[in-house]
Amino acid sequence: MAKEIKAPQFPESVADGTVATWHKKVGEPVARDELLADIETDKVVLEIVAPLDGVLTEILQEEGAVIESNQVIAIFQEGALAKPASSSGTAETSSEPSDKEPGSAGMLVDEKSLSPAVRKLVAEHGVDPSQIPGSGKGGRITKEDVLEYIKPKQAEKDTSVETVNKDTKPTQELSIPAGGLALPEEERIERRVPMTRLRARIAERLVNSQNDAAILTTFNEVNMKPIMDMRKNYQDQFVSSHGVKLGFMSFFVRAVVESLKKFPAVNASLDGNDVVYHNYYDVGVAVSTERGLVVPVLRDADKMSMGEVESKIVDFGGKARDGKLALEDMMGGTFSISNGGIFGSLLSTPIINPPQTGILGMHKIQPRPMAVNGEVVILPMMYLALSYDHRLIDGKEAVSFLVMVKELVEDPARLLLEI
Repeated sequence: MAKEIKAPQFPESVADGTVATWHKKVGEPVARDELLADIETDKVVLEIVAPLDGVLTEILQEEGAVIESNQVIAIFQEGALAKPASSSGTAETSSEPSDKEPGSAGMLVDEKSLSPAVRKLVAEHGVDPSQIPGSGKGGRITKEDVLEYIKPKQAEKDTSVETVNKDTKPTQELSIPAGGLALPEEERIERRVPMTRLRARIAERLVNSQNDAAILTTFNEVNMKPIMDMRKNYQDQFVSSHGVKLGFMSFFVRAVVESLKKFPAVNASLDGNDVVYHNYYDVGVAVSTERGLVVPVLRDADKMSMGEVESKIVDFGGKARDGKLALEDMMGGTFSISNGGIFGSLLSTPIINPPQTGILGMHKIQPRPMAVNGEVVILPMMYLALSYDHRLIDGKEAVSFLVMVKELVEDPARLLLEI
């Protein structure tokens, strides 16, 4: 029985999507729940899987095609697994295993059957995917399989020292694993690749934010020693109780929530000429991925314990790395936090994520001499930056908000006592 393969139902905030990759060809056998295609949207990559065992008989939307919600993209024939179509155009059924099953060492592997993350790793390390045993469903190669396979080679590479014969002219090739190019060093090369939908959407939103909002940034600095001492004293107990390490972000999320309660305009959003005040606190936490910056949201952060905050952030980080963040994870949000310090940024001016009216920027912890009770003391200091929409938030309110965040972080006991 023929079935239509349709694009998923996109939420209202996503107008359309692009067919990024077809992992199966026409006439190729497909098992139930096996990956057929990736659909790239402005926010995430969605996977289309086979509804049943069968064969893909027709692809209606090729790679690069722009599609809408529930649009038919392929025709699927339900039934026994089939071999790829022969030269006569017919597909034959067989109970024999295919020699193109991904993940079986020594067998042929079609690169399109690999996920984007696996293809990237394979290209970067120059390994043959047919030699990698797969542990995924149907023998598919996972990212973990590739990392496990390259461990011995990476260790050998790290411990070996390459010697170069001075009398030998060095090779004049420039290797670019991502594009597979190898050109003489004297050549001036350029690579032109289309911008991903996510990157294009990020660019559009950032430009719109700067054009539409009256963005102003205020700065302060916070002494991180009290938090660092608390983490040192209670880290083991925290891990034992919550199964996750105690980081800095949970302190800042809690401090931000308590400050938002006192300054509701910073938690508001603008809708045309209307100001929308929220009695809930959905805090977005910016996460950097290979595809670009995404902002998953901690729903009802005011009701979450510090252990729950840390666990959710770890979960978001894992999903972001594997490209598994759902649209629901990133929709909404009343305030955002961005931590450029993990990349070494000492100071920056974050851009508001519309329609929100504020974003807090965290930065690198830098030991600096500070005056304490008339004496110079070396303390671990961090610059904080609050960018806010001056159309709604006055300078006094923004500065007071940031000072309160600073005071709560410097005296974390107040966070527990809620004072």
